[in-house]
Amino acid sequence: MSILNVLKKEKIMAMIRGLSPATTDRTLDALANGGIRFIEVTTNTEGAYALVSRWRTAYSDDLYIGIGTVLDVNMAKQAIDAGAQFLVSPNLDAEVIAYGIRHQIDVYPGVMTPTEIVKASKAGAKAVKVFPMGSLGGASYLKEVRAPLDKIPMIASGSVGLHNIREIIAAGACAVGMGGHLVNKQWIEAGNYAAMTKLASECVGLVKE
Repeated sequence: MSILNVLKKEKIMAMIRGLSPATTDRTLDALANGGIRFIEVTTNTEGAYALVSRWRTAYSDDLYIGIGTVLDVNMAKQAIDAGAQFLVSPNLDAEVIAYGIRHQIDVYPGVMTPTEIVKASKAGAKAVKVFPMGSLGGASYLKEVRAPLDKIPMIASGSVGLHNIREIIAAGACAVGMGGHLVNKQWIEAGNYAAMTKLASECVGLVKE
């Protein structure tokens, strides 16, 4: 099964961004304990490449670990060298997509408009990240843009949380990217990882229904 097909089944990609090295392992454990299997670590997280390399070894086939905020080919190379299983970008860069294709790694570029969505698909992206979902209008925007472009898998990212995840999936998202609404920095600072595990479990439960 391709990694995109697994993501379509799992539905949730959790994003770890800007956490201190002392909290990343416990955050990952909290998410995994709640049933999350896809983890995106952004390049503006300290030691992101080393984290991915270490987690790939530690979790083997239990989790899918990728790198986000990949802005250029140099970042893509570092990510793949570290063992990233997929790459995510906030923008559309055809060179990054082409690099991923050459190395048989999925790249999910960030897009906003129908033009960008089609351009990314033609460049070889197997799925696109519609971002920022909240600012674009949420589920209503996704539903409208998918009407003519329903053959292109879309990952909804930005302002997705327990309050709207079911609505976003119903609007046609093949999966969602979840950042601060799941990886809650206040909980992390307070050491309340149990709350994150509970929320992760609730989100997983909703998308499995």
